[in-house]
Amino acid sequence: MICPGSVCYVSLLFTWLWGWLFPHQLFLRSCENVGHEVAALHRRIEEIVEVAAICGVNIVCFQEAWTMPFAFCTREKLPWTEFAESAEDGPTTKFCQELARKYNMVVVSPILERDEIHGGTLWNAAVVISNSGAVLGKSRKNHIPRIGDFNESTYYMEGNTGHPVFQTQFGTIAVNICYGRHHPLNWLMFSMNGAEIIFNPSATIGKLSESLWPIEARNAAIANHCFTCPINRVGTEYYKNAFTSGDGGKAHHDLGHFYGSSYVAAPDGSRTPGLSRTRDGLLVVEMDLNLCRQVSDKWNFKMTGRYEMYAEKLTEAVQPYFVPNIIKE
Repeated sequence: MICPGSVCYVSLLFTWLWGWLFPHQLFLRSCENVGHEVAALHRRIEEIVEVAAICGVNIVCFQEAWTMPFAFCTREKLPWTEFAESAEDGPTTKFCQELARKYNMVVVSPILERDEIHGGTLWNAAVVISNSGAVLGKSRKNHIPRIGDFNESTYYMEGNTGHPVFQTQFGTIAVNICYGRHHPLNWLMFSMNGAEIIFNPSATIGKLSESLWPIEARNAAIANHCFTCPINRVGTEYYKNAFTSGDGGKAHHDLGHFYGSSYVAAPDGSRTPGLSRTRDGLLVVEMDLNLCRQVSDKWNFKMTGRYEMYAEKLTEAVQPYFVPNIIKE
C-alpha cells in the first residue's frame, strides 16, 4: 500500500574536519577556550544547515560527538570533558532547537553528554529534536570499543537507553551510534521497534575499519528492511601530548585518518555515492519510505525469522551454565 503523504522524505548528512575550523587552535591551551570553539562550530554548522534547508531537507544528522575533537584516544580528562553538555538544555541542544524551528527540520545532534542528575556522569549520546523545536529524547551509545586507541571507556560506559525509536513528522528514526554498527542485533532491535531510518553517526579511521564501512550499514539496510545512514568525520586530528596504544609501538600525536565517506543505503540494497574521504561535505538524499514496506513484503525477513528460537538460545547463552550445542562423534 502506498501511504499518501509519505511517499518521499529527504534526509541530510555531512562530515567535516574539525581541525579545518581551528587550524592553529586544535591544541587547546585551557578549558576557557572550549566555549569559544563550540560557538565557532555552531556558526559553521548554521551555514551548512541553511544550505540544507534550501535543498528542502527534512531531517539532518551530524557526526558523532560533533562539537569536539574525537580526543578520547588521549586518555586526558581536561580539557576534553569540558565539551560535555546537558542533552536536555545544554547550549548545543538549544542551538539545534533554534535550527529546527527556523527551518522546520528534525535535528539529530550527537554530543558528549553530562548527566547532572546522576552525579555528572558522561555519556556518548545523540539528542533528537523535532521540527517543532521540542526535544523528543536521546539515544545513548550501546557498544563501547576497546580496540587500539579507541579508549572511550576512560570517559563513558555503555548506554542505558536501549533502542529508542522516534516518531517524527517525516519518518520514524533511530540512532545507532558508531561502534554499534558492528553488532547486527543492535540494528535489529531498532528495526524491531519500528525504525524506517537508522542513522549511524561515527568517528572511525581508515586503518581500522575502512574495508568494513561500505558493507555493514548496507547489509543492515537489507536485513532490516529500512534505510541506514552511516556518517563519519573526515581528516586527521593532532594532539599536543603524544600517547601510546598499549601495543609496544611508539607514542604518536594522532588517532589516524577519519575517512569520511558518508552514504545512505536503502532496503533494496541500493546506495548513494559516498562523500569525500578528505574534505567536508553535504549529502542530501531523497527517500521513499514506502520502500521499507515494499521490500519487507517481497522478502518477508520479519515473517521468516525464527525470533522465538533465537531468543530462547540467547537467553541460555548469557547464563554461566550455558553449554554450546555441539554434536560430536
